[in-house]
Amino acid sequence: MPANPSEVMPPLLAAYAGRRQATPPVWFMRQAGRSLPEYRASRARTAMLDACLEPELAAEITVQPVRRHGVDAAILFSDIVVPLKLAGVDVDIVPGRGPVFARPVRTPADLDHLVAHELHPEALAPIEAAVARTVERLGATPLIGFAGAPFTLASYVVEGGPSKDQLRARTLLHADPVAWGRLTAWLAGVSGAFLAAQVRAGARAVQLFDSWAGALSEGDYRAAVLPASARALAAVPGGVPKVHFGTGTALLLPAMRDAGADVIGVDHRLPLDAASALLEHRVPLQGNVDPALLAAPWPVLERHLEQVVTAGAAAPAHVLNLGHGVPPTTDPGVLTRIVDWMHSRV
Repeated sequence: MPANPSEVMPPLLAAYAGRRQATPPVWFMRQAGRSLPEYRASRARTAMLDACLEPELAAEITVQPVRRHGVDAAILFSDIVVPLKLAGVDVDIVPGRGPVFARPVRTPADLDHLVAHELHPEALAPIEAAVARTVERLGATPLIGFAGAPFTLASYVVEGGPSKDQLRARTLLHADPVAWGRLTAWLAGVSGAFLAAQVRAGARAVQLFDSWAGALSEGDYRAAVLPASARALAAVPGGVPKVHFGTGTALLLPAMRDAGADVIGVDHRLPLDAASALLEHRVPLQGNVDPALLAAPWPVLERHLEQVVTAGAAAPAHVLNLGHGVPPTTDPGVLTRIVDWMHSRV
């Protein structure tokens, strides 16, 4: 709800509350990133994790796509491994590869070593400062906070880095449920604290990313993943809308809702009307433009946008977004054109 009863609720938050807008609000995952020349200039001499922990730089990068594209929301420039870094875990983001952990969790001793780390409230000060500075710049445009879901974080921690099939994580899930439970409970606590800190500092919605949950069956998700995701989402203060997004998760959407989400993000593989039917047409949806079409001729992309918006009408409310992140090779002008196209459909 608006902080002041006379305040008009921003379109994004109204849609997240299930109130259909005349035109769906729009923002893009990875909108603050390598597709923007101003981002590349800002990051020219700063490593990724260092940039996330410099409040002034993180705030500037977060605001860049709002300034350029006129999107209806910003999402904090950060990374899902930042809270682990702040807890003292030895992790780095290697260009061209992604998060790499110095000590993967492969043995009971590795797990003991990891869960001994604590994310102290004072360690979150750079994040809270970045959020506060961003909110000051955004004015009425809401800021979305985010965190990585426990399964996706566990996949990185167990593998030691990115994986195509999350095989080690899925093996641990079945081979040692007790160890898996300890690992995901610790990760849920860290992600939940990260989300809560962003909300305390001024974020008005949050999104939990489970990038690799599509590797799971529904049964495995419900038994071994949903409880930890629910714990992370439960750490968010009441009244703040919670979005849950994963890739390849068509069969998991009801379970992801049951983890405590108010809004479900849908990737580009499943039409939104089909996703809404799976969710009994009770949950606002976010998505699901295919990122591959950002490089297609405008008439092709426009037809696709029409299809997405039409399918999104099956849900109580719809936020236009991509079915995954903005590819770094994307022409920023295309994103601006999509926003203008959406906002002109009154």
